[in-house]
Amino acid sequence: MYITCLDMEGVLVPEIWIAFAEATGIDALRRTTRDEPDYDKLMQYRLDILKEHGLGLKEIQAVIATIDPLPGAKEFLDELRGFSQVIVLSDTFEQFAMPLIEKLGRPTLFCNTLEVAPDGMITGIHMRVAQSKLTTVKALQSIGYDTIAAGDSFNDLAMIQASKAGFLFRSTPQIQADYPDIPAFTSFDDLLAAIRGAMV
Repeated sequence: MYITCLDMEGVLVPEIWIAFAEATGIDALRRTTRDEPDYDKLMQYRLDILKEHGLGLKEIQAVIATIDPLPGAKEFLDELRGFSQVIVLSDTFEQFAMPLIEKLGRPTLFCNTLEVAPDGMITGIHMRVAQSKLTTVKALQSIGYDTIAAGDSFNDLAMIQASKAGFLFRSTPQIQADYPDIPAFTSFDDLLAAIRGAMV
């Protein structure tokens, strides 16, 4: 029995923080998990910038409302869900992700939540569990599932390496060079074929 675990941002939808950086003109917010392996450090960096500029959840959600899934992502998910259980494992937050999950046809999502003050300012984050992607994959394996995982960033590597099969998808040249043993793909058709091939 297989479950496919997919990262969300960079794999199924554009990077939310990059879109927000472009909308606000704050280039410092372009930094993502492709650049910074320490997620807690990255989020504190982001929250400090938001506070400095007086930006809160409402402003971010307004940008998210304009984001559509990557071309072909929903069709890929629809086909994948025809032969595999699928969980989207993301380090993003419910307050960001739900409109995007709706556009993807409501796949199951495991993510985190934001702490938001009454004035809409983001004051902190509540992570579901430490090392959430790896922890979730191991939990699924402990109840009898083989996992197949795909992602694009540093925070996806642990779940990819712990799975029966794992793939990089539209990752950075640096990550691909550092992990040459992980098959890397750039098209949904190729990723779909690789997932099918792993289910033997």
